[in-house]
Amino acid sequence: MKKGLFLSLIFAVALIGSVPAQQITYSDPDRDDLRNTNYEIIGKLNDNFLVYKNYRDVHYIAVYDQDMKMTAKQRIDNIPDRIFNADFLAYPDFFYMFYQFQKRNVVYCMAQKIGPDGKNMGDPVQLDTTNLAFAASNKIYTVLNSEDKQKILVFKINSKNDKLHYVTTVEFDKDMQLLHRSVFGVNMPERNDFLTEFQVDNDGDIAFVRAWGTAQNDNITRLSLLTKPLMSDVATETDLRITNLYLDDVRLKVDNANKHYLITSFYSKQRRGNIEGLYSYMWDKNSAMQMFAGNTIFSDELRAEAKGENSVKGAFNDYFLQNIIMRKDGGFLIAAESVYTSSRGSNLSRWDYLYGSPFLSPYNYYYGSGFGWGGYYYPWYRYGYGGYGNITRYYADDIAVLSFGNDGKMEWSNIIQKSQYDDNSDNFIGYGLINTGDQLHFFFNVPEKRQQIFSEQNISPDGQLTRVPTLKNLDRGYDFMPRQAKQTGLRQFIVPVQYRTYTCFAKVEL
Repeated sequence: MKKGLFLSLIFAVALIGSVPAQQITYSDPDRDDLRNTNYEIIGKLNDNFLVYKNYRDVHYIAVYDQDMKMTAKQRIDNIPDRIFNADFLAYPDFFYMFYQFQKRNVVYCMAQKIGPDGKNMGDPVQLDTTNLAFAASNKIYTVLNSEDKQKILVFKINSKNDKLHYVTTVEFDKDMQLLHRSVFGVNMPERNDFLTEFQVDNDGDIAFVRAWGTAQNDNITRLSLLTKPLMSDVATETDLRITNLYLDDVRLKVDNANKHYLITSFYSKQRRGNIEGLYSYMWDKNSAMQMFAGNTIFSDELRAEAKGENSVKGAFNDYFLQNIIMRKDGGFLIAAESVYTSSRGSNLSRWDYLYGSPFLSPYNYYYGSGFGWGGYYYPWYRYGYGGYGNITRYYADDIAVLSFGNDGKMEWSNIIQKSQYDDNSDNFIGYGLINTGDQLHFFFNVPEKRQQIFSEQNISPDGQLTRVPTLKNLDRGYDFMPRQAKQTGLRQFIVPVQYRTYTCFAKVEL
């Protein structure tokens, strides 16, 4: 395995003093929670940890102290009975709740400011509206924010015209003051064109991708990068000129430190073929020019490490991009996980999922229904592709961690080996990633003697893998849901846990 040296990760800080011992603190079960209560971890505000909970038309904020004791349970007022979604953006001393609802023939996109005590701070703010001649069944707006949280983007796409889609973007600052509203057209010359992966950078400029796929939408053969400055009403298109490559699971990532945009994807050499490697394209915003474009072919040595139950040639066929971390030196690091499903004894491949990873994930976008899976998390289980009554088994296996330099060439790679599965649920499989600057911490459950042991493995900046001893204070009866972990400090995160039939929350301090 080739090792290289890269500069510290974007969140790197100087560690002063001794590192406290690892500790886990659990919240008590909330006896008022029902089995189908939805929730999302909002984050740490002042000295409180806030969690949004929802059941049917009831919305409230649970407030926990440093000992994970619930100190308040505040119902959110001014929210309609039925909303399409809930998205959250947290700051140190308040957070925004974004939601959408329909009243008669109008869909409203709203923002409510809420304080660290879970109480409303003022009235809801109307961000935009859309007139519809029918009852919507899903959200039509997507809300994104810049990395520094100083720019908030609300956008929608009108795809009524197959050849010309209209994109409406509305941008606000941190105080929800309107910065600019635009409506612009995007030509869609081919039948299988679609738009995906919208991003907003710290300057408020917008970038997104137009892709063209095969007739069955199982491969991407053409890509364009579209960019629109904050105050402009026109999007500029750059053709990436892909030749003899079939892309899949395309991702766009902003590098604010260097003012770059990265587009990356796994690729094959033929339609529905084996994954050969990783395609990457870097665009410089200042010069409006390509920095590099190319494809990295995965070696047989790497394939042998990553193959799991697959053949060496098909080693990466079940891998999907999960995390992209931009480095200060212009390089980047990706983490990809082998995830797949089977239903009634029939395995599904990446070509059957249509919208990327088969797991519900905030990183995945899909076309035609609002560009998102929704904000909050639906607990317990969900039925598979065959409909009610079918058993779907979810698998989450090895994690590939790959580091690339600012020239797009791979510097080192490593494989975190694991094997997980569960029936009708992906809650307890997969991994959570915590970035402490000096290391990347991967947390996941390991089956051991009919129990799920919450475990940790770390990767250093030069690619060295460390298997950490079993975490302390792992109480029996608590099952961790690592994919939903949310980092709340440099060495601290909150993760949901299941205790009997209740969802609780654990604070983990490294």
